[in-house]
Amino acid sequence: MADPILYRKRLIPEECVLLKDDRLLYRGEDIIVTAWNTLKPRKDLHHGLSCYYLREGIKVSRFYNENGSLLYWYCDIVDYDHDDKTDTYIITDLLADVIIYPDGFVKVVDIDELATAKEAGLLTDAMLKQALLTLSRLLDIIYAGGFEKLQEPLEKYR
Repeated sequence: MADPILYRKRLIPEECVLLKDDRLLYRGEDIIVTAWNTLKPRKDLHHGLSCYYLREGIKVSRFYNENGSLLYWYCDIVDYDHDDKTDTYIITDLLADVIIYPDGFVKVVDIDELATAKEAGLLTDAMLKQALLTLSRLLDIIYAGGFEKLQEPLEKYR
């Protein structure tokens, strides 16, 4: 079976990018694990691993610097569409994100972008509700000490 085709769709800025250089590490019924290098070179971020939890609407990523040291975990709230015929996934970033630093500090970011996107007509009411409910579920998992479970599919590829 050929690897699936993955696209990352952003609402702000509006773009849809083929993740042609992402390497598929694992694919199960409900998750996809990839390794990648940054699309645009950055001083701090060099490469990473991502686990797409398709049913949960969460993408959990490990971000590394050029030396391979963990910078932080980055959790995107996402939605996806899948075309069975072409095995193409379009993963839509629903803007709200959670960053978890190695010392355990948790930071929620880009909530303001939800309001901006809604005001601009880029988010429907259903998408906004989905993003907020998924963010709430993710934070419940993190605060209850369950984030390690979301890290598990990536641990074997460090």
